[in-house]
Amino acid sequence: MSAAGDLHVHRFVPAADPGISRTILALHGTGGDENDLIPLAQAVFPGAAVLSPRGNVLEGSSPRFFRRSAPGVLDLEDLAARTEELAQFVQVAAEEYGFDAANVMAIGFSNGANIAVSMLLSQSTILRGAVLLSPMLPFVPDESPDLDGTAVFIGAGNLDQMVPIQQVDQLEHILANAGALVTMHKEDVGHTITDREVMAAQQWAKMLG
Repeated sequence: MSAAGDLHVHRFVPAADPGISRTILALHGTGGDENDLIPLAQAVFPGAAVLSPRGNVLEGSSPRFFRRSAPGVLDLEDLAARTEELAQFVQVAAEEYGFDAANVMAIGFSNGANIAVSMLLSQSTILRGAVLLSPMLPFVPDESPDLDGTAVFIGAGNLDQMVPIQQVDQLEHILANAGALVTMHKEDVGHTITDREVMAAQQWAKMLG
């Protein structure tokens, strides 16, 4: 097994366009795996390389990126350790596959979006940006991270029963106060990914260049 494989079961898809230096870290939701978000990552960021790990925690038979004791009740100690582990995985994978570790953006849904948020708040040098779909605010940082110029797209459902929209608004506020350039897309839907949301993320990504 490779060094990166020692940290996470994963897939790496090289860039289809050699002129694109950005690599996309694809982070699945609860019950997903390393295959789930690759098509979405490729749709939002055409031509970019994709690094897609599988979460190392099992809830029953469902892979996750960190533990929780109940829906919405997170194991913050495990989240901190798994966030650090995922950051290390990105660095090791960059060496192994030869991509630029300083030009990585995440795309995550639900549990995957939440660990991406944790990376932004506690490992702020790892990600250049993120697409956060149905995220929650896993914790309020003791100190504001330096996210100056970090581009973030948030897709949220006004009718999401798992994550109150007020919590997503708080996440937007914390990220913006830390210097992130936040674009919010809301719809009257639940905890899901919609076609309109994906189209909005695609337009956002095009504007990044």
